[in-house]
Amino acid sequence: TMSYEGEGWGLTHDATQLIMSDGTSYLCFLDAKSFHPIRRLRVTDQSGRPVERLNELEWVGGEIYANVWETDEIVRISPHTGKVLGRIDLKGIIDKRELHGEGAVLNGIAYDPKGNRLFVTGKLWPKLFEIKVINPR
Repeated sequence: TMSYEGEGWGLTHDATQLIMSDGTSYLCFLDAKSFHPIRRLRVTDQSGRPVERLNELEWVGGEIYANVWETDEIVRISPHTGKVLGRIDLKGIIDKRELHGEGAVLNGIAYDPKGNRLFVTGKLWPKLFEIKVINPR
């Protein structure tokens, strides 16, 4: 068990580091063994504005995918610059009538690198979806 100050919203890893979100526009890169911070990266959109409420994270093909809390959007982030490389719009992926509860929002990303498959789900969602990102932008 590791202790740290602050909130933990999302956690993923590349080959050498952990990458953590705390609900702000920053990602924190941590040493995987000691959990000590290595660097912080501010995530910004194409106009240079910070992207707030970064939540669930997943490492996908050299990019960081992050769900933006309480939206139907996943942003694709450069781990080197923090720039948003593209957005995945998941509006309409689930019929809102199937969702019950105040917290029923998009909040789950998983990647299977062997099968090159991407899965998404949400809090209190009754379904898991396999999606294919076409023409990532």
